[in-house]
Amino acid sequence: MLSFHAMNVTPKLVLVRMISPVLIFIIFSLLLISSSHAAVQDFCVADFTAPESPAGYACKKPADVTVDDFIFSGFRVPGNTSNFIKTGVITAFAAQFPGVNGLGISMLRADVEVGGVVPLHTHPGGSEVLHVVKGKMLAGFISTDNKVYIKTLEKGDIMVFPQGLLHFSLNAGRSPVLLFVSFSSANPGFQLVPNALFQSDLPTEVIAATTFLDTAQIKKLKAILGGTG
Repeated sequence: MLSFHAMNVTPKLVLVRMISPVLIFIIFSLLLISSSHAAVQDFCVADFTAPESPAGYACKKPADVTVDDFIFSGFRVPGNTSNFIKTGVITAFAAQFPGVNGLGISMLRADVEVGGVVPLHTHPGGSEVLHVVKGKMLAGFISTDNKVYIKTLEKGDIMVFPQGLLHFSLNAGRSPVLLFVSFSSANPGFQLVPNALFQSDLPTEVIAATTFLDTAQIKKLKAILGGTG
């Protein structure tokens, strides 16, 4: 094996040649981070007086921002569960909680009575982390290759639902369930599959042809959810 001296190269020179690219990368990264932080605002509190865009709400003028913009007290009381799914949901998205606008985060509270269910739905704008605070919940999601991932969650458990995938949950115990849910978006979106089909004006014949459901059952569900057509 050749020595450094045999190769006419000093160990110090080799070390410098090895370290230099690393140092350059670190220095470049630090410069990039510092410059990006300088160009980014601390926050973008939603300005509800301006129109909303696909990118979110416009930013309120800093002089008009108060500490209350960063506080949401809607989770103090349970959601209204006096509906046919026995579930009440309170959202803290940018539309209700201006302080999360532009931050890529939001939350909701869900109260689920015994026998209650959160039907199949999707959040096209963000991934979800469900946290069971009280009770027992059966939850799951369906991947794009139609594989089902389902589990009974106990108090303290959390489960993640990847962005855009259909998912659901239902009370699996004998007592009310309390859930807190976090999202990777200030506006994750929320579309229930039953509502999309049976609360809309999509014609019954089209639903029957595309879902293979019985026409009488479709009309029954439309009557329950208020759909037409």
